[in-house]
Amino acid sequence: MSSPFAAVALAITRGFLRDRTALFFAIVFPLMFLVLFGGILTDRGQPQVEMITVGDIAIFEQLPPGAKAAFDDAFDVRPLGDLDAAIAEVRDGDADVAVVMEGRELVAHYTQTDQVKAAMTQGALAAFVNGANLAAAGAPPVVELRIEAVEDDSLETIQFVTPGLLGWAVAMSAAFGAAANLQGWRQSKLLRRLQLAPVAPGTIVGARVVVTVLISLAQMAIFLGLATGAFGLQLSGWWWLGIPLLVAGTLSFMALGLLSGALAKTQEGAVNMANFLVLPMAFLSGSFFPLDGAPQWLQMVSQALPLRHLNDAMLDVLVRGQGPEAIWIPLAILLGFAVVVTALAARLFRWDGE
Repeated sequence: MSSPFAAVALAITRGFLRDRTALFFAIVFPLMFLVLFGGILTDRGQPQVEMITVGDIAIFEQLPPGAKAAFDDAFDVRPLGDLDAAIAEVRDGDADVAVVMEGRELVAHYTQTDQVKAAMTQGALAAFVNGANLAAAGAPPVVELRIEAVEDDSLETIQFVTPGLLGWAVAMSAAFGAAANLQGWRQSKLLRRLQLAPVAPGTIVGARVVVTVLISLAQMAIFLGLATGAFGLQLSGWWWLGIPLLVAGTLSFMALGLLSGALAKTQEGAVNMANFLVLPMAFLSGSFFPLDGAPQWLQMVSQALPLRHLNDAMLDVLVRGQGPEAIWIPLAILLGFAVVVTALAARLFRWDGE
């Protein structure tokens, strides 16, 4: 005869095993992150540094054979004739470093956007320059290395983490709010009562969208205000272009919330499903750390996610100072995603959740 403790424990265990939602979030969801981080962080070799060379950089061609092979493995080099254009590409994130010879100095213009990549770039360049100087044994140093950031010296790490964290916060708020509202209204039969009320459906939908957008704009004001006032964030002159980006992003993640609410049977299930969609997306979209070292397949997956395009575009206009040309494609992607996912949610929605 089993003890009361054993009987209760057995009943709880059976209940847990029968609850598919609990099983998913206790076992499958953490395993998904294990696979995700395993793919991102597994040592697959260092990613190549994207280098632009301006003019003749003889020191790289004169490296000993072994050093030259190592250099080719470390850097993906392409020439460009205009130094200003090369620096602009580095500033815009299209390259990691632009190098040019000025007398006996090798000047490396790098970006601070990715602090890890910047340190790796500087360390690798210093190693190859020192190696070339050592190869000229008995002679004065052939080349001296000078490192210059393409951004203003006052820029801090806060410049580069704020856009991603803001995107993640907006994604969570919009998706969770839409999922919880839709499923909660359906469970409480409020949707049915609203359907019978003398209020057009468009009015209800419009009110929900406006409130969600206003919440997102409030989040943006709080984020940027705190980062500027307390942590030294310096916004570019085009920072206000983040507003239409934020609105489009809010609509995208609200659509994800509606899809979660349409598919789930309970309010808790809808919120969990929204969490399942948004949280991994934040890691895959660079909200918390850059993805330069991630495998190619993860990079491709990342480019298919709306949050990646929101994060990159917000970084461009808030920090890098890029203008309207930086937002048109991300805006089209975000709005297109919102339309497609909202249409899918509407098709799958059932008034009574059956």
